[in-house]
Amino acid sequence: MTLNYFKAACLTLLITLHFSCNLKEGKSSESETISTNTQTDTVKKTASKIPVLNIGSFHFRFTPDAHKVEFNEEGASEQAEIRALNEMLAKFKPTIICVERTPENEAEINEAYQAYLKNNDKLDSNYGETSMVAFEIARLNGIKKIYGIDHHMEYNYNIGNEMVNSIDSLTYNAYIQNPFAHDPEFNVNPEELSLLDHFKLMNTPKYQDFLMNINADILTYVGSENGFEGADEATKLYQRNLRMFSNINRIPMKSTDRVFILSGGLHAAFIASLMKRSPKYELVDPLAYLK
Repeated sequence: MTLNYFKAACLTLLITLHFSCNLKEGKSSESETISTNTQTDTVKKTASKIPVLNIGSFHFRFTPDAHKVEFNEEGASEQAEIRALNEMLAKFKPTIICVERTPENEAEINEAYQAYLKNNDKLDSNYGETSMVAFEIARLNGIKKIYGIDHHMEYNYNIGNEMVNSIDSLTYNAYIQNPFAHDPEFNVNPEELSLLDHFKLMNTPKYQDFLMNINADILTYVGSENGFEGADEATKLYQRNLRMFSNINRIPMKSTDRVFILSGGLHAAFIASLMKRSPKYELVDPLAYLK
């Protein structure tokens, strides 16, 4: 038996004995302490996890992404579609709203939000989906502050086309040439969909897996003979989204809070994958509100 194995076995035994003693002595094991940098909040283990409505969106206005959906956010019909969408999502009744903006930009976003509260006859398109969707949902629920959770990192999604691939160029090239071969239902022109149908498509688990695969995981098939250039590039995307998740965890929360998150579809996919395994959060099905 190795020393590490012996230590692990002892740790497991101690945990088991501690739990057994609590039961025998009638001690309550229903509470635990969740600590953040700003507060300590005690919640019951038996209580529900904090519900989260995690919504993936395309970018309404400016986007640094490789692909942009043409969308006239100033059009009367588009404004009406967004208002209808907002009313659906607002029924979640969030107490905390997070958007794809960095914490450093929170002051600017919240200043714009306060201005919108004073004049909301027309949706504010200055910050794309952040101001057109998140601002209105926050207003409808009487929320005073919006949190930024984004974290910027450089990422070269095109590295597979910029180097000689010695790992598995066959799989990579075939996938890039036809990423819809295994998921033909996603081979649609989003500009031909209604706003609601587009959001429904983007917020299904299968589509989120597709986004993670085409933007990150496929790069694990790319690299030099003895290198991991593709995987290392994909790691940056994972790292960025892990840091975004850490930013969510920085927000002071109570067990009674309800969290609404609005971000790009790929970020929403990463956040969903992390939320599913979280001891703190419980994902709410977006399609329960997108109807």
